[in-house]
Amino acid sequence: MDDPEGQGAVTRLLNEWQQGDAESYAKISRLIHAELHRIAESYLRRFPNATLQPTELMNEAYIRLTGQNATYNGRQHFYALAAKVMRQLLVDRARARKAAKRGGGAAPESFEAVIAGEVSRTEEFLMLDEVLTRLATEEPRLAQIIELRYFGGLTGVEIAEILSIPPWQVSREQRLAEAWLKRALSSA
Repeated sequence: MDDPEGQGAVTRLLNEWQQGDAESYAKISRLIHAELHRIAESYLRRFPNATLQPTELMNEAYIRLTGQNATYNGRQHFYALAAKVMRQLLVDRARARKAAKRGGGAAPESFEAVIAGEVSRTEEFLMLDEVLTRLATEEPRLAQIIELRYFGGLTGVEIAEILSIPPWQVSREQRLAEAWLKRALSSA
């Protein structure tokens, strides 16, 4: 998550844009385009069955993020929300495909197979989303770490920066979250 104009430029431009400065909107758009595209590519690489291209996913997420009157608390918050919006867009697409097919009954796959992208079936993607949603209600930070790591493609250091915790804690909590998800998927 490079900030080419120096640390804080994205945060500063987000604040100026939210205060009504139209020029800062154009500047922020240029700055965040590459990072949003990288996040979109990361999602689609893990779930190759998606019907979107990275640019389409990025553009749809950007429209949702900038089209609402949300308040962003800096660049980390913005990118975390972008990863969440992209995940939701893919879930919505997967649900629509599943509703169109109305087939299934497939046995659940392991967490590793689903997250590694070896399983690209809609049902498994939706199952993973359901389990992540349950994790988010019980342990929100653990779910956020998984979302940022596996779906956002962020490193432990980047996640630590976003969550304002030390990198070792990200690693520890990621292992806890993965264990929780494995148990939940195996019992599904």
